[in-house]
Amino acid sequence: MVGLLALSKHPFPYFHSFGSLLLDPIKPSSASRFSVSSYTISHIEECCFSFSKATKFQLKPPLTHVCFRPSKWDLVQCSCISSTSSIRTDMRMLFSFFREVGLNQNETEVLLVKNSALALTSMDSIQARVFSLKSVGIDGFSLCSLITKRPTLLTAQEVGKFLSFVINDLEGKIETSQLEILFATTAPVYLVGFDQKVSLLLERGVPRESLYHVLNNVSLSKALCGRPIEDIDKTIAYLSHYGGIDLIVKRPKILNYDLERQLIPRIEFLRELAGGDEGGVGTVLSRLPAILSYSAKHMEDHVVFLRSFAGLTDEEIFKIVVVYPNVFSASRERKLHPRIELLKQCGLNSREIFRFLLKAPTFISLSYDNNIAFKLVLLVKIGYRHRTKDLTVVMRSITRTSCLNMQKVVGLFLNYGFTYEDIFAMSKKQPQILQYSHDSLEKKMEYLIEEMGRDIEELLAFPAFLGYKFDDRIKARYELKRKTMGDGMSLNKLLTVTGERFSQKRREIPVLVNEEE
Repeated sequence: MVGLLALSKHPFPYFHSFGSLLLDPIKPSSASRFSVSSYTISHIEECCFSFSKATKFQLKPPLTHVCFRPSKWDLVQCSCISSTSSIRTDMRMLFSFFREVGLNQNETEVLLVKNSALALTSMDSIQARVFSLKSVGIDGFSLCSLITKRPTLLTAQEVGKFLSFVINDLEGKIETSQLEILFATTAPVYLVGFDQKVSLLLERGVPRESLYHVLNNVSLSKALCGRPIEDIDKTIAYLSHYGGIDLIVKRPKILNYDLERQLIPRIEFLRELAGGDEGGVGTVLSRLPAILSYSAKHMEDHVVFLRSFAGLTDEEIFKIVVVYPNVFSASRERKLHPRIELLKQCGLNSREIFRFLLKAPTFISLSYDNNIAFKLVLLVKIGYRHRTKDLTVVMRSITRTSCLNMQKVVGLFLNYGFTYEDIFAMSKKQPQILQYSHDSLEKKMEYLIEEMGRDIEELLAFPAFLGYKFDDRIKARYELKRKTMGDGMSLNKLLTVTGERFSQKRREIPVLVNEEE
């Protein structure tokens, strides 16, 4: 008995206080104030947790370092079991609870070894934390996977405060996938201050209705949790010269980029290309915020290529970038080089290449096999000669239309009695006719013949008729002029005069004089 009393001064105080500590919600034990080493205590815990594997505790090698003689271990073991009956009850509840969550016995034991604070946390607290995780959509396999990988999710106070903010202040509108990635990749300590960083976004101008869009489309770890609030504020301040909050709302992923190493070098490159025109850079970023995903080196390589191979100046290059920022998305080898080479073969010089790309910049992104080659074959069939400037003029006009629509347009003209030579002649005068919607063309041609009573061949002289809006221009003007001029009016004069001039002519209605008076 004296031996047992003596022994109680070493490891036993830890066990006597163990039951009460289990009731302390998400709070580490005060056991660290005892002189027993953490190494020894961790293995005594391991001893207590092994009750589910056997009817009695078994001596494990690390416990021999406590300096007990083997002959006395049975007495100590019985005393330990007797004094920890309440612990055994709570541990059974813990194993049962995790079994309901989806973890088997072995997985639960591993979990307890990874996070010893679990054994010192009340069941109510653990259950409440799991309920909070389920409230934001983390359940089933995802829940098991997360708490196995990050056991501190169940005990860390930072996680509890973060979940409370997400559920209450953010109304639970953060996507589950976002939270799963964050918890899997971010230590709980980095969750501190998340609420302040979200408040900063609102203070700097992110609309409340856009806040969830922003939070659900950034890397929460990179953009917010892993970055000091001062750095986030500096990023927003820097972007204020180029669209600021509007830019962030359009492309939230911009917040993922490091200000000094990524954003500043990329935007400064565009500013230099623009000759210092911040407004022009802002226009480019507004049209394609994703351009900031390209490194300054990537954009510089494209500019160098356009200078050397196409002979363009920086001013010309930037003008093309303004109308079509995706020029930086096109592969230099697979897209830029062969497209510009084709324009050169058609006889275009550097200035003409610039004008072509300014009017039809998407040409450089088109697939050759599935788009350009098909159109070239059709144009040659109509009557255009390969590798000529005339070919580039019509190619510039049909860049945006699909191959199928172009084929239907040619078929429509043929059905109305036009020959390939007629189509060639009309497209020389009005190259855009090959890019108009075939449904729109058919509607105008039917109205020209059936309602206006005109000959379809009038289109040979005035193909621009097909380019005017049907309801607002063709039909509206014809019905007004028919009342005063009859049906024999010139199509050219009817449609080409400006709206102001047409309105003046409407007021110039001749006064009929009664000759009999």
